[in-house]
Amino acid sequence: MSKSTIHTEGTRAIDYKPLKVSSPAFGHEKYIPAKYTCDGVNISPPLTIEHVPEKAACLVLILDDPDARAETWVHWLIWNIPLTHHLKENAVHGIEGMNDFKQHQYGGPCPPSGTHRYFFKVYSLDTLLDLPVHTTKVQLEKAMSGHIIAFGELIGLYKRGSK
Repeated sequence: MSKSTIHTEGTRAIDYKPLKVSSPAFGHEKYIPAKYTCDGVNISPPLTIEHVPEKAACLVLILDDPDARAETWVHWLIWNIPLTHHLKENAVHGIEGMNDFKQHQYGGPCPPSGTHRYFFKVYSLDTLLDLPVHTTKVQLEKAMSGHIIAFGELIGLYKRGSK
């Protein structure tokens, strides 16, 4: 399998293997069904993860919206997900951190206007993380640094009243 590189601050780079992240509920860069948003039941969608490395210890999922007005809005943080190829709909698979709704749970897409992009980012780590439940995205990313062995993402779209 080929390797990819994430470029980080300065000249440092991280080599990682690509994960394939998909969902039976919506395609890459396609609209997320309202069921998974604030206009519906607001539950997490099912995800499929392929090419998880054998040496992985756990998975991490970060769901965020880079199109939010002021800065990227964090909808869901979950780490220490046991190795799996399927994250079930409306299920908690690991430890949930603090999203930007100030909650420890999935917060579905709910853009105030226009179409927003939602990045379901999945990381494979070589270790479990020992973090408190009030951990934020910045703290989680710092703790993951140096432990990422694979990465993949699925981008979904949503516009209020679109589906």
